[in-house]
Amino acid sequence: MAFASFDGKKGSAPLAEINMVPLIDVMLVLLVIFIVTAPLLSHSVKLELPKASATVMSAKAEKIDLSIDADGVRYWNGAALSREEAAARFTVEAEKQPQPEIHLRADQAVPYRAVAETLADASRAGLSKIGFVTDPAPGAAPTPAAPPAKP
Repeated sequence: MAFASFDGKKGSAPLAEINMVPLIDVMLVLLVIFIVTAPLLSHSVKLELPKASATVMSAKAEKIDLSIDADGVRYWNGAALSREEAAARFTVEAEKQPQPEIHLRADQAVPYRAVAETLADASRAGLSKIGFVTDPAPGAAPTPAAPPAKP
């Protein structure tokens, strides 16, 4: 603390330091208040949540490999078929529950039109689980699999 003297001596400099005791007292009081009130805030609303029994989904979705070669020929799980036959099968598969997953493999030389027509036919039939299958580039790091969906 700085004290002034009346003796007129100019040589003595005031003592300049911060008193930390009041600051520590205030911080300690705030800490105690937060420690006491924190548990009260976490359980402020009492709720009775409904009870539900979770059932395990036993039906796995069917997987259909749909391939399109460089000539535009479509293959349904290895069997060749026309665009109209594929569209008819899409309609039949869309009726199933759960809907099957369509794994579309298209040759890199296939015109985009053939892929777009196939996607449009599947969408018109009501299929929504369509995925593209690719080969990883040489030297590329593998992509981690997506975590399974929680029911």
